[in-house]
Amino acid sequence: MRRVGDARGRPVTLPDRVDRVVSLVPSLTEWLVHAGAGERLVGVTDWCAEPAEAVAGLPKVRGTKNPDLRAILALEPDLVVANAEENRKLDVDRLEAGGLPVFVTMPTTVAGAVAELRDLAAAVGGLPHAAAIDADLVAAVAAAYRTRPPAHPRYACAVWRDPWMWVGRRTYAADLLGLAGAEPVLEDPAARYPRIEPDAVAALRPELILLPSEPYAFGAADAEEVAGWSGARVELVDGRALTWYGPRIPAALAAFRALLTA
Repeated sequence: MRRVGDARGRPVTLPDRVDRVVSLVPSLTEWLVHAGAGERLVGVTDWCAEPAEAVAGLPKVRGTKNPDLRAILALEPDLVVANAEENRKLDVDRLEAGGLPVFVTMPTTVAGAVAELRDLAAAVGGLPHAAAIDADLVAAVAAAYRTRPPAHPRYACAVWRDPWMWVGRRTYAADLLGLAGAEPVLEDPAARYPRIEPDAVAALRPELILLPSEPYAFGAADAEEVAGWSGARVELVDGRALTWYGPRIPAALAAFRALLTA
C-alpha cells in the first residue's frame, strides 16, 4: 500500500497498483483516457461524454451531484476520482466510509490544475501518456503567462440563469480568462459563483459578456436578451473549453485569446 496527497491536503491510501478507477468528473474522465487509463476505467457519470468512443460502453453511475453510491461500491474500484466543486462532500464522505479511496481535486487556477493532474497521475500510476500531456500543458501555461496581454476587455461570464449566476474571481474559469487577457468586472465576493441580477451586472458596464454552453445551455435567444439589457458585446462560448481542465487547456487558452482580441 502507498499514500498520496490530494487537494484536501489529506493522505489517500492506495494499493501499489490501481487497476479499477471510477471517475465522477467529466474533464478528468477525458484526461484519464488520454493519459492511458482508459482500460482501467470501470465506471463514469452520465455527464462523462468524452472521448465518446471510450466512455460509450462504460457503466454509468448517474450524475456528478447524485451518484449511485451503491453502484460505485459494487464496482469495487481501487480509486474514485472526484472534484470538490463537481461532487458533494457528503457523497465523498460516504464513499470513504464504505472503504473506498477517493482522490479529490479542486483547482482554482490553470497552473494549479496542471499541478493537480500531475498529482493524480502519480496516484493512478502507470499512465504512459501522462508525462507528454504534462509537458504540453506546462509549455502552454508558461507561454500564456509570458505573452499575457494587458487586461482587456472587462467581462462578466454567466454560468446559470433563473437565478442568474456568474463566474467569480477565485475560479479556474476566471484564471483561464485572465491568462487570455480579460479582466472581470465582478468583485471577489464570498461566493465562487455569486447570484447577481442583470441590472446589477449592467451597472458595472462590462464590455463583454460570455454565455457558455454548459452547465446552462445558453443559446442565441439568451445572447439577444443579454445584449439588450447590458449594452455589451455578447459571445456564446464553449463551456467545456472554459471549465474542463486537462488536454483542452492549450486550445482553450488560444481560443479565448483569439476571441478577446477579435
